[in-house]
Amino acid sequence: MPLETLGLIAGNGKFPFLFAQAARKKGLKVIAAGIRGDTSGQLRFLVDRFRLFQVGELRPLFSFLKSEGAVRIIMAGQVSPRNLFNEKVKLDKEFQALYDALSDRKADTIFSAIADKLRAEGMELLDSTFLIEDYLAPKGTLTKRGPTVRELEDINFGIKIAKEIGAVDIGQTVVVKEKAILAVEAMEGTDRAILRGGKIAGNGAVVIKVSKPKQDLRFDVPVIGPRTVRMMAKSRASCLAVEAGKTLVIDQDICVKLANKAKICLVAA
Repeated sequence: MPLETLGLIAGNGKFPFLFAQAARKKGLKVIAAGIRGDTSGQLRFLVDRFRLFQVGELRPLFSFLKSEGAVRIIMAGQVSPRNLFNEKVKLDKEFQALYDALSDRKADTIFSAIADKLRAEGMELLDSTFLIEDYLAPKGTLTKRGPTVRELEDINFGIKIAKEIGAVDIGQTVVVKEKAILAVEAMEGTDRAILRGGKIAGNGAVVIKVSKPKQDLRFDVPVIGPRTVRMMAKSRASCLAVEAGKTLVIDQDICVKLANKAKICLVAA
């Protein structure tokens, strides 16, 4: 039975726009719930219904999706992690109860609890790559320049480390140079991890971003885009390696153009 109405819980960045465009091409109706302060209001022009909610408004958000007939839901785009510790963010009773029941504040724990809540409300959270599989990184070197022998050694070394930190839900990115760990991504995100590692390396750092060993494709799928490459150039890093078939690449043509200009190798292993 074809999907007629999809719900979109949209965060920041271009990811929600890609999904909305793909759904429109398929002739599907999209009901979008955005997060105030994170989601661009321009998304309203690509969906059938659009409404902004405060970070802590779980019940109104769920009620909006249900009232519009959205049974299958997609999460796309990041919600700023600073909201976890922002005293100005007020959680409604339902969100507060969910939050208080969490065993920890790791991303997977939080989003899994929200997914369970959606299911209890009669809604199913789909894989966030639904309809946009074409944006997953193809295997191989994407830029003119391939990795050097030293970069390949750092990639092989870094992948093992990145998988280990992913297994305990710390982050998905590590910055390496000559098999030394310069930075590990945590809640601050990939861009800041790249800048921290680059500051230590001086130049020539290798950045590795992978999926978690038990990646839940419904949320927190690895994503890179032009901003990632710009951070690489700013930190004078030399190589960005991602996991083929499991990493979304936003605006791949622009990423490759920027990487070539900065003589950065972009490879999907």
